[in-house]
Amino acid sequence: MRKTRVGKISWRRAWQPIPVLLPGESHGQRSLVGYRPWSLKGSDTAGVAFTFVILLVIRGDKDEQAVLCSEDKTYDLKVADTSNMLLFIPGCKIPEQLKMEETHGNIIHTEIFGFSNNYWELRRCRPKLKKLKKLLMENTYEGPDSEKEKDSSHSKYTTEDLLDQIQASEEEIMTQLQVLNACEIGGYWRILEFDYEMKLLNHITQLVDSESWSFSKVPLNTCLQELGPLEPEEMIEHCLKCYGKKYTEEGEVYFELSADKICRATAQMLLQNAVKFNLAEFQEVWQQSVPEGMTTRLDQLKGLALVDRQSRPEIIFLLKAEDLPEGDQERFNSLFSLREKWTEEDIAPYIQDLCGEKQTIGALLTKYARSSMQNGVKVYNSRRPIS
Repeated sequence: MRKTRVGKISWRRAWQPIPVLLPGESHGQRSLVGYRPWSLKGSDTAGVAFTFVILLVIRGDKDEQAVLCSEDKTYDLKVADTSNMLLFIPGCKIPEQLKMEETHGNIIHTEIFGFSNNYWELRRCRPKLKKLKKLLMENTYEGPDSEKEKDSSHSKYTTEDLLDQIQASEEEIMTQLQVLNACEIGGYWRILEFDYEMKLLNHITQLVDSESWSFSKVPLNTCLQELGPLEPEEMIEHCLKCYGKKYTEEGEVYFELSADKICRATAQMLLQNAVKFNLAEFQEVWQQSVPEGMTTRLDQLKGLALVDRQSRPEIIFLLKAEDLPEGDQERFNSLFSLREKWTEEDIAPYIQDLCGEKQTIGALLTKYARSSMQNGVKVYNSRRPIS
């Protein structure tokens, strides 16, 4: 959609629920049937009238509750009844359109294609993105020399494939691909195997150390020249994008590497092979494992690892927010089955993504948990019995 500077704008509910079938698709393909429930009317600063039609797409497999997606948002669909019968009339004109035409009071004969006593009611919802990671984890990328890359039978997904299978808008899917550090290789979206990702990161940090560069000013071209013989250049640049911020200075491209992201990834590497880790020992090993000049802090691990301070000795273990259930009640059930009582500080990173528009963590806790005081600290436990 071409962006236009807008003067006066008004939204008009055009509840003429005329189905719009996308080009090249059949009537049986439920996930690719669009509806046109809104049109955007207005005028630009020059007074030129314009109309935008917003394309909406219904997505969902047979075993999923259908959702409706715009370019950047996702909505739950609910059938609502109306006492007024809705008639389906091709080429039906609204009053504003008739005013613009010369009319002579003639009776217009038209054909009614159908009728309905209900319509779709939309409610904004969170995109259902858990399936996205599940699909991409079926075939992680382990490098160009991996045996898997020689086997064409492994699953691979293009952008169109993901749009067909994920119940989310295109913008939400693309944003989540960035969160997952996914990259497009040969036209297919792939997640790097974590060990391979750490191998790339290790190459970069070792080069920074050997060249005595600042982590805030890592030159892209030199990195590609030095590390190109070891790994594909596009993978080196992808790793820099995952762990740094790109900028240009005097015509040269640099990356400012994030100490927090590098420390977090290092912690994940240490914790992924241990069920539980003595906290004091972990903190010592963790600090020794990160590049010189970086400082590790437990707040870098929010949503990645959980500390049990009631245990003696205190322990830490891997608990990734992205691996928890998507549903609100299911998420709280999972958390309260893991730990009976939580402080808000501990539980917040694991429920933050459940907050909808204008919803707070406090509101979620009020709905799904009850509070009490324990040793002068407010804690939360489940409102429901946990089996």
